[in-house]
Amino acid sequence: MREITFLKINSEKWQQFEDELNAKKKSNPDETANLFIQLTNDLSYAKTHFPKSKTTQYLNGLTAQVHQLIYKNKKESNSRIISFWTYELPLIVKSCHKQLFSAFLIFVVACLIGWISAAFDDTFVRLILGDSYVNMTLENIENDDPMAVYKKMNQLDMFLAITVNNIRVAFIAFILGVFFSIGTGYVLLNNGIMLGSFQYFFFAKGVLLQSLLTIWIHGTLEISVIIIAGGAGLVMGNSILFPGTYSRGVSFIRGAKKGLKIVIGLVPIFIVAGFLEGFVTRHTEMPIWLSLLIIGGSLSFIIWYFIIYPITLYKKIQNYGSEI
Repeated sequence: MREITFLKINSEKWQQFEDELNAKKKSNPDETANLFIQLTNDLSYAKTHFPKSKTTQYLNGLTAQVHQLIYKNKKESNSRIISFWTYELPLIVKSCHKQLFSAFLIFVVACLIGWISAAFDDTFVRLILGDSYVNMTLENIENDDPMAVYKKMNQLDMFLAITVNNIRVAFIAFILGVFFSIGTGYVLLNNGIMLGSFQYFFFAKGVLLQSLLTIWIHGTLEISVIIIAGGAGLVMGNSILFPGTYSRGVSFIRGAKKGLKIVIGLVPIFIVAGFLEGFVTRHTEMPIWLSLLIIGGSLSFIIWYFIIYPITLYKKIQNYGSEI
């Protein structure tokens, strides 16, 4: 698109934005957030295609005014934290849905590899999970308590250890994306194969249902966010491989920022998953309906927040932009 065409399409919208900024009435927070998103998109386009033009300078100044309006005092900086999870993170997730889906596919294929490998090779589970864990679990199954491993550690200690470890795995999955996405793919494959062989082990011993009702109380959130962290790693890795209209350096910085924000946004979910594993999963005697309620609620949240809500929010902003 030529600069003159870009101006013709957007100049009236920018003028209205400027009039709204200069108005004395109090701004609606939702409208201000939408305004900022649209301006940053326009500014990004202008910087890419007309980096030294007056249009880019004008948009830079206009965007700075909106930025000041949003972050001008401490009270609003608190709302900035809220807006990160209600606006910024969902919109980043929406823009990265392809990479997140790719991470999901890699993980599912890895799970199938783990399941099939364990089915055709009796030694595979021991190779992946280790002799000590397999022997302990076999003993627990003989004692009619297959999930006893979740009861042996102090609740608080388990919560802290699991949470820290899961966050570590997520950041590793993200950081290794710098190796052209191959490192992230390896982490997803490794964890997927482990999960697949792990679940087949319980299937082979006739306690698959009990394992599913127990493990996925915390595993629904835990596995989901590991996959999403892997998607964040693919975002960064693909930004190096496929820079598009940007220079490779600029593309990498943009991809790294996007991916990092996604991983940071996952930390509260890891904390909840760690809490469930440390304090709830151990109660294997809980009613089936309660276990299903926790698992279903966790899965519904993941689907809503990372798929449905980002798409809905994006469409809302698009409609808002077309109405201005």
